[in-house]
Order: sequence, then structure tokens, then C-alpha cells
Amino acid sequence: MSVNPLQRMLEKINEAGLWQGDILLKRNDYLKTEGTKDTRVYFIHQGSLRMFVAEEGEEHTIRFGYQGNLVAALDSFFSEKSSPLIIQALRKTRISFISKEMFSLFLNEDEENRNLWIQILQGLMVQQLEREVDLLTTSPAERYRRVFERSPHLFQKIPHRYIAAYLRMTPETLSRLQKS
Repeated sequence: MSVNPLQRMLEKINEAGLWQGDILLKRNDYLKTEGTKDTRVYFIHQGSLRMFVAEEGEEHTIRFGYQGNLVAALDSFFSEKSSPLIIQALRKTRISFISKEMFSLFLNEDEENRNLWIQILQGLMVQQLEREVDLLTTSPAERYRRVFERSPHLFQKIPHRYIAAYLRMTPETLSRLQKS
């Protein structure tokens, strides 16, 4: 049985004692705001986050993070520049963080660490591409079905209005699809 790359990486980070601090966010608190730089990697111990961009008063949800996930503003993490990404707590959320500098040292000290990170990023890319294809080519009902099959836990952890936004549909459409 193969080891989950995320679980293995977390084990190694924990064993090395690399977490540099904890943050407790209340519901609706922001971890990152629009136009800021954030190069840290976060681990969610409890709660949930949403990552989104705002444009002309409209919010576009890109991703969610919940207990057991690593999250980062990857655009800012890689470029070391400010980004439009906003990260907000959807409920009381407790996270630990590691700086890019410390994380880079961790990755560079061991080939297994680098390979785990590559596997995690590859998985993330596949998920993002699947989502993009879904948004461009499938009906709302099909998008709902596919997300429900991939991530049924999402519907227990994330308020439905944010799931609707993520699926690019109205909350009413999502409600109708859930009932059918």
C-alpha cells in the first residue's frame, strides 16, 4: 500500500518540529487579504478556509481547505509577490504555519521531502485542471455530481453558499440539485 504523500510530509515536518507558530481564526477572519504577500505554508488542525478572489464586488471561490489540509497562497508563495488571493476562515479555525525559508530548507535537506512536495503539487494541479474542465464543459448538475463524488465531505464542512459559488451556480440551484 502506498503512503499518502501529504501524510508522509506532515509526519516528517512534525518529527522535525518545524511548525513556527499557531494562529486561531474566528469565523470570517482573514488569514490573507487581497494585494498582500504571503509565503507561508499552513496546516489546518480544525475548521475550514476558503480561498477566493474578488472582482467588481463579486467573489470567485477557487478552493477550500479543511482539517488535515496544507494550504498556501501558492501564487504569492512561488513569486514572493503580492497576490489578489484572499483566504478567509469559514468557521473557527486553528492552523500552524511554517515560513517559506524554513520549508525550503526542509525540502532541500532530503530528496524524499522534495519528491513528496512534487507529488502534492502534481495532485493539486490535476485537481485544478479537473475543476477547470468541469466549469467549462459540464452542466451545473454534472459539476455538482462530480464534486460530490470527489469530495463528499465538502458538503458537511463548508457552508452551501460557498459551495454554490465554487460550482459557479446560485445557492438555489445547488439546493434543487441536492434534493433531486
